[in-house]
Amino acid sequence: MHRTEVVVTGLGAITPLGADVASTWEALLAGASGIRGGALPGHEDIGLPDVPAGPMAADPAVSLPPARARRLDRSQQAAFTAAAEAWADAGAPQADPDRLAAAIGTGIGGVRTLLKEDDILEAAGTRRVSPRTVPMLMPNAAAALISIEYGARAGAYTPVSACSSGAEAIALGARLIRAGEADVVIAGGTEAALTPITVAGFTQAQALSRHTGEPASASRPFAVDRSGFVLGEGAAVLVLESAEHAEARGARVHAVLAGAGIAADAHHITAPAPDGAGQVSAMRKALAQAGLAPERIGHVNAHATGTPVGDAAEARAIREVLGRATVTAPKAALGHLFGAAGAIEALVATLSVRDGVIPPTRNLTPSGVDPAIGLDVVTERRDVPQEAVLSNSFGFGGQNVSLVLRRP
Repeated sequence: MHRTEVVVTGLGAITPLGADVASTWEALLAGASGIRGGALPGHEDIGLPDVPAGPMAADPAVSLPPARARRLDRSQQAAFTAAAEAWADAGAPQADPDRLAAAIGTGIGGVRTLLKEDDILEAAGTRRVSPRTVPMLMPNAAAALISIEYGARAGAYTPVSACSSGAEAIALGARLIRAGEADVVIAGGTEAALTPITVAGFTQAQALSRHTGEPASASRPFAVDRSGFVLGEGAAVLVLESAEHAEARGARVHAVLAGAGIAADAHHITAPAPDGAGQVSAMRKALAQAGLAPERIGHVNAHATGTPVGDAAEARAIREVLGRATVTAPKAALGHLFGAAGAIEALVATLSVRDGVIPPTRNLTPSGVDPAIGLDVVTERRDVPQEAVLSNSFGFGGQNVSLVLRRP
């Protein structure tokens, strides 16, 4: 049976490291940090600390017409910005609207709008609440609006799978193409949830990094002294196409999305399964779909948020599937973008394959890697050709997604 190959023809992003793909990639390879203090000022009256965070490097509203920007939540603005770059990078493919789909994941959606309008309601009453409140806060708005913008009638999908949402949207896009339901899918993830309630919630859960003295060094995946993650915001979008459709129009191909694996822990709402079975399953499914043996993976773009339990669990799962693999952890530079994390890291994996380079893990020296990790953690940029890269995204609820990107 013929198997449809899925290729990546367009890339777009707005992240804590840059306003677009080129600036983000350059900064990541240079070992720069998008984490800073003062991004979310503390509120002494409610006991909220000023925590390090990774705000977008540019205001996404600036790239949009003012009237449109006012009608979009910040997370939607970021998605629009990334999608526009990806679509242009793909050469604005001419696709049958009934064969074009959108899939944009998010973990939280328009929480900034929800909080703002609730404050207005309590202070000034119902009549002052914006009539655009609901479309600005609903999680599916980014996918719906992008489908409207580009005339995508094959579906507008919104995976809401915590920190694996963006990766799941990309996996869904590949499934639509392989199932013959679409030729082109605009797929990715977005998040803009740097708010007092998210900081307070994660602070109470003791999930945030305690290394607050130097914001740029607060995110420390795989480090022996890691203490939690750092909040980030942004969006990333990939244009996926069937290889046949891309070839017919002479499109440039960045990489092949060779495999995608999805699995659930069915264990706990926040903690990963102790045996790592769900993560192992997702990675093995992705490799099987890609038709690749473990030794053909050049490196793993790890989920690695910097939490003591999470990093150790992922490392065990990687060792079980790949042995002592080479890994890198972009969240050291980007922070944790929640629903956008899997999308930006799939983009990073795509660029790694295309350019033959592994970005470094910031805030880490070889001697500072936790010995229990048992992996080859890249602490300085490595220029090395790679056939394929495995990108992991794991989220609350025990939701696991692994993607395999390989050279065309």
